[in-house]
Amino acid sequence: MNAAQEHGTSAVAATAAMRLPPFYDAVPTITVVDPLAEALGAADGGVLEYRYADAVKLAGHSCPTVAGAWLMTRAALARLYAGELPRRGELQVELRQRQDEGVAGVIASIAQLVTGAAGEGGFKGLAGRFGRQGLLRFGVAMAGEMRFTRLDNGASIMLAHHMQAVPRPPELMPRMQQAFASGADAAARQAFAQTWQDWVRTILTEHADDPALVVVIGS
Repeated sequence: MNAAQEHGTSAVAATAAMRLPPFYDAVPTITVVDPLAEALGAADGGVLEYRYADAVKLAGHSCPTVAGAWLMTRAALARLYAGELPRRGELQVELRQRQDEGVAGVIASIAQLVTGAAGEGGFKGLAGRFGRQGLLRFGVAMAGEMRFTRLDNGASIMLAHHMQAVPRPPELMPRMQQAFASGADAAARQAFAQTWQDWVRTILTEHADDPALVVVIGS
C-alpha cells in the first residue's frame, strides 16, 4: 500500500468512526488525573477526559447496562472526590456479581476504563509505584451492586443501578422482534436501533443525576 492509499484508508476509517449518535456529546464527561500518565508524559498534568463514546468504543455497543455503569462510576467519583479531580489508578472497585455472572464483565470494563482499577492481569507498577493489579474484584458480598474505595484515605461508596427507573419504550420489543426476524429489511433494523438509542439517550441525558436510577446505598 502506497502513501496515498494509506491516507485514503485512514480517512475512510476516521469518517466511519465519527458516525456516532449526536447525543453522545451531551452525556456528562468524567475527568480524572492519572499520576502514571503524568509521570510518563502521556497527558499534560496527567489529566484525562473520558466521554461516553469512549465507553461505547470499549464495549462495542451502547445499552442501558453500559449507560448505568457510566453513571455509577461518575456518581461514585463525584462523591469520593468532591471538589477535586479523581485520581485514576488509586481506587479499588468491587462488584457483587462474579465475573462470569450476568453483565458484571461489561460493568467492570467501564469502571476499569475510567478508574484504572484492574484485575490480576493489570499493570504491576513502575519503580514500586502506580500499580493497578488486583484493584478490580468480583463476587464481593455487599448490599449494593458496586463499591468504590479510595486507596489514600479508605473512603468508600456503594451504589446500585435500578434500570426500571427509566422504563423501556413500549414499542421497543415489537421493533426488536421485527428487526431480528428472518428477512428483516433495513427500515425495520433502523427503527429498532433508533428506538434503542432513544432509550439510552433518555437515561444518560434526562436521568444522569436521577437518585432513583443510580442509588447511593452507603459505604
